[in-house]
Amino acid sequence: MPETTEKPKKRFSRKEIVEALRIYRFILPYKWQFITGMILLTITSSIVSVIPGGFGKLINAALPAADAIDKIAGVLKSQLASDAKLSEIQNQINAFKSQIDPNKLKDIGFLLGGVLLIQAILSFFRIYLLEYVSQNAMAAIRRALYEKIITLPIQFFEENRVGNLTSRISSDVSQLQDALSNQLAFFVRQLVLPIVCIPLLYHVSPKLTYVILIILPLLVVAAVLFGRFIRTISRKAQDKLAESNTIVEETFQSADMVKAFTNEAYETRRYGIINKSVAAIGMESAKYRAGFVSFIIFAMFGAIVYIVYAGLQEVALKHISIGELVQYFILTIFIGSSLAGLSESYTVLQKTIGASERVNEILGEESETKVEDEHLTDLIKGTVEFKDVSFAYPSRKDIQLFNGLSFKVDSGQKIALVGPSGSGKSTIIKLLSGLYPFQDGEILVDGKDIRKYNITALRKNFGTVPQDVVLFGGTIRENIAYGKPSATDTEVLEAARKAYALEFINSFPEGLDTVVGERGVKLSGGQKQRIAIARAILRDPKILILDEATSALDSESERLVKQALDELMKNRTTFIIAHRLSTIREADTILVINKGKIVEQGKHQELSVMDKGIYSNLLKLQYDLE
Repeated sequence: MPETTEKPKKRFSRKEIVEALRIYRFILPYKWQFITGMILLTITSSIVSVIPGGFGKLINAALPAADAIDKIAGVLKSQLASDAKLSEIQNQINAFKSQIDPNKLKDIGFLLGGVLLIQAILSFFRIYLLEYVSQNAMAAIRRALYEKIITLPIQFFEENRVGNLTSRISSDVSQLQDALSNQLAFFVRQLVLPIVCIPLLYHVSPKLTYVILIILPLLVVAAVLFGRFIRTISRKAQDKLAESNTIVEETFQSADMVKAFTNEAYETRRYGIINKSVAAIGMESAKYRAGFVSFIIFAMFGAIVYIVYAGLQEVALKHISIGELVQYFILTIFIGSSLAGLSESYTVLQKTIGASERVNEILGEESETKVEDEHLTDLIKGTVEFKDVSFAYPSRKDIQLFNGLSFKVDSGQKIALVGPSGSGKSTIIKLLSGLYPFQDGEILVDGKDIRKYNITALRKNFGTVPQDVVLFGGTIRENIAYGKPSATDTEVLEAARKAYALEFINSFPEGLDTVVGERGVKLSGGQKQRIAIARAILRDPKILILDEATSALDSESERLVKQALDELMKNRTTFIIAHRLSTIREADTILVINKGKIVEQGKHQELSVMDKGIYSNLLKLQYDLE
């Protein structure tokens, strides 16, 4: 298996951060909901700072009552000890009553209850609106990402592993969603609270507030330094996790191959190695995070202890009341928890920048096709001509596969491509389909260069029956209708009948609704091939491509399917890639390809008698093997 190279560490420049945050352009259709949610978030974060003041006022309102009770008790003792009259004691009590105001306590309590009710209502709408924006924006990102990936050229899929692409849609988009819905709210609240609370602290006690103002810049600097380390580590963790997901996906999809080669232990070790790397990166991240949190705990709780000590001295000196000290203390806790949580939010935002950058990398790729071209069709007759075509694979540009390849196929002709493995047979079909760009020459369809066609409209004229049949995990009906998604049940059944697939389909209790399983695992090779033939029949293509279309069939099935293919090939330009030469005897022209060149050309009868010919030699070898 190829090993992935680790990306070098780098810092994000301001330009890169701005570019990465462009991903949030997907919230523009919901900008008013987002703006309203952010306004409510700011309001609710600010309202929190009012609550400590309410507690302080409650305490200050209740303290005179407590003091009065103590004083009354003292008066009673002194008066009783001196045999004072009861009326004099009552006068003393009445004097202290004037200091107690129960209505004030009630008013403050109702006020606090009203503030909390408003906070609850606004929080509900804030959460709902931001979640609405988050869910819709992320759904749009996932769709845009999937649409972009599925419309990229085949080279992109050859250069990128499926697990990495899946991770972009799942892990990276989930990271963006978490940042937009939850972490954004936390981050804003952690910024708003200090901004609102510090002026209130200063109003209560400027002296104590200076302590907070000394600590705050230290925490901000520490957060920036911490973010510099965690950013690179987070990206490494995401990449390693994507790599481990790739291993899981590949081995699960190829479970039969793993078991055939008894490589369960090997794959377990391979996954264990990459999994250990993920854990090691996680521990590296935890080391920095633990150090930062330890610093926060020491700095903040040390400051709180000092504030309590200095605050009590201020109360003793009558500079502030006990209620104001409680208010100051609660506000300090709010600020401390906000700054402590700021590191976690900052870490998430750093991860978000990395995820956003990776998503933008894919969205910035140039698509090969457009989804909106779905209904475009260029009707063709099927004449194909290669004129001096030169081609080298994009990944191996130094190795020329074709150099001046030329041949012509008239509409309705059957042309067979024969030759050793690696000679370029399948590549000719991929060039004709526009899957690979060729460097020189022309490929003409009905006399028009394929580069001048809309590629989607051109490909609608192609139908393929591959050797390695790919079925999706849905029903038989869905797999046949893949050739024509708008097909009716009657059309699907007719295509199945012509492909001689109806008999085995009807043998299943669910018929067309039989679920074929992942990659058609519940069907035999011959059954899968006949479904692929039915799919091609339903498509009704002008250019038909048969890549060993009967190779997986038994003799009886091959005879039946050959009848269906003979009917299907009538009046269609057909390319037949064949290793079993007995299947191409009736081809109008056979092209023998060797090392990227046409070395022999003609009908079966002509080529089979050529002395020392490649075709005749291949024919003899097959007869000997049979």
